[in-house]
Parts: sequence; C-alpha cells; structure tokens
Amino acid sequence: MPELPEIQALAERLEAAFASARLERIDPLGFSGLKTVAPAPEVLVGRPIAAVGRRGKYLVVDFGGPRLLVHLSQAGRLDIEEKAKTTRPKGAVVRFRFDDGRALLVREHGTERKAGWWVLAEGDDGPLAKLGPEPGTDAFDDLIRHGDDRRRVHTILRDQRTVSGVGRGYADDALHRARISPTATLASLSAAQREALLDALHATLDEALAGERRREGGLSAPKLGDRFLVHGRHGRPCPTCGEGLRRISFESYEITYCPACQTKGRVLADRRLSRLVK
Repeated sequence: MPELPEIQALAERLEAAFASARLERIDPLGFSGLKTVAPAPEVLVGRPIAAVGRRGKYLVVDFGGPRLLVHLSQAGRLDIEEKAKTTRPKGAVVRFRFDDGRALLVREHGTERKAGWWVLAEGDDGPLAKLGPEPGTDAFDDLIRHGDDRRRVHTILRDQRTVSGVGRGYADDALHRARISPTATLASLSAAQREALLDALHATLDEALAGERRREGGLSAPKLGDRFLVHGRHGRPCPTCGEGLRRISFESYEITYCPACQTKGRVLADRRLSRLVK
C-alpha cells in the first residue's frame, strides 16, 4: 500500500506537472469508486488545479474551493497519461481529463476494489477529519513519548485514527530499525525505546521520501515493495545481523521481524497457523 512517502512525493510531482491545469471531464470507470454524493463531481469541471497536497495517505487536490481526495488503498495506482486514453483498463476507478489533453487514471490491482475518490465542498474535511497526527508533528512525537496506550505499537502505527500516514510496511521497517518487538505495547516501552522508535520512524520515512522523489510520472511501479528493508522479506537474511527474517501471518496481512534483533531470539507465534513457527 502506498504510504506517507509515496503519497507525499506523488503530490509534489502532480503539483509541478498539473498546476493551473483545468479539469475538462471526469470519467467514472468503477461503480464503487466515488464515496460522496454531494457536491456532484461536476462542480470540479472547468476549474483549474490550485494546489496538490497530502493528508495521511490521501492525495488532496484543491480546486480553489472544492477539493478532490484520492485514496489508493492496498493496491491502487495512479497513471499520468500524457495523451488521455479512451480505454477502460482492468481495475480502472476513474479518469480525470484536463484541457491540455492529459489525464490522470486511478486504477487498482487485485479484486478488493477499495481505492476511492471524494468530492468535498469548501470547508468540508470529509474523511480527513478522523485522521490522527502525522510523523513529524509535535502531537505525534508527544503520543509516542508519553502515550500509555496498551495496544501493540505495530497496531497503533497502522491505526489511521490514532496516527496517520504509516502502514504495515514502514511500521515493520521502523520497529526493526529501533530493535523493538512487533508485539510490544506502547505502554511497555522505556523512555529510551520510545526515543529509538521516534528516531527510527523519522529516519525510515525520510529515506523513503528521498527515494520516492526520484520516481517519475505517476505511481505505477509494479514492485513498490522493493523499497522496504524487511517488510515482506521473510525468509531472507536480516540486513542487520544476517539471521533469517520471520513473519506473523494474519488473515489479511503479515508482520515481518528479526528474532535476533527484535525479540532476543524468540520466534513469535504465527496467528494464522495457530502454532509456534519453527
């Protein structure tokens, strides 16, 4: 799933490429993609893009009053079409056509169909109102340093209502970097571990953003997971110690960790198999 670094860099590229471009037409291509009823999407037609930004994992396109939100969810991608196409690719969600002949196509791999777009009236924050603070803000740092939440840190980092912008990928990488178990609770962390976690999160996200800023065009690389150090790499050598990376499998996601670096050599139970991973 694209997370904060991918969406931030994408917003910057779109801002540079589409600033002042006037929206000419919207072609909905997926029946479940549009998440709002009012205002109608046509309120954006004829308006130039005033700014492109990001909040959490949402792409925010400001049309000088009303705004367009795009969330790519687990497998969504965004293509920049230098010449707008008329085809309807598999998994297509919506195509935004501009007066200079270009278009932005939102599409989704897989079968979940969770990528979506919102049209918000001026002053309406829609789903953005429910998002928690982001890494790099005082509110985020204060939560990590002083929070007494008894949920696992990995769970907290993935909960967009508690903190926003981070998902499974960078949560795995940051916890590995901080040498903290993926099953550790926030309340159980020492002051030193909390500082290590903050440092690891900031460094992991900063490095990822620097890498994403080198990407060109939209966000359709077939293997976005190649940017991670440990996430999704179970069975491979740990980049720090060389031991084999392990995973905890759940119904819809996995957590990757290194027993030697994060759990004092202990292999954690795999919840999907309901037995100890050996």
